[in-house]
Amino acid sequence: MTLGVILLVLFSVVLDVVGQLCFKMGLDRLPELDGGFRLKAFWGQVFNSPLLWCGLGSYAIEFFVWIEALSRAPLSLVFPIGALAYCGVVLAGKVVLGETVSRRRWLGTLVITAGVMLVAVSGA
Repeated sequence: MTLGVILLVLFSVVLDVVGQLCFKMGLDRLPELDGGFRLKAFWGQVFNSPLLWCGLGSYAIEFFVWIEALSRAPLSLVFPIGALAYCGVVLAGKVVLGETVSRRRWLGTLVITAGVMLVAVSGA
């Protein structure tokens, strides 16, 4: 795998993490609706949330970065490396959002990272 492909996949992972953070922060900042859940009012709030639009923009850019990475390397190699987005989201949830991450979840994150490293090394 070339350095260019590695950088594309890592950029895709970063965009995925940024998108997830924007979605979470955007939804958390929506005001409470009076009278329970009202779909029309909810969607009006969603469409007026800059953070949710940033998340969508991040995903749109990620789509094109991902397509470029796929055009340069096998799916069976690139897709497992893309799983690092899961690890990035767990880390970002802890660092940026202050979420509590259990030992079991950290262990799972480490197992995923080890698996990604095995796939990356075997695909070289």
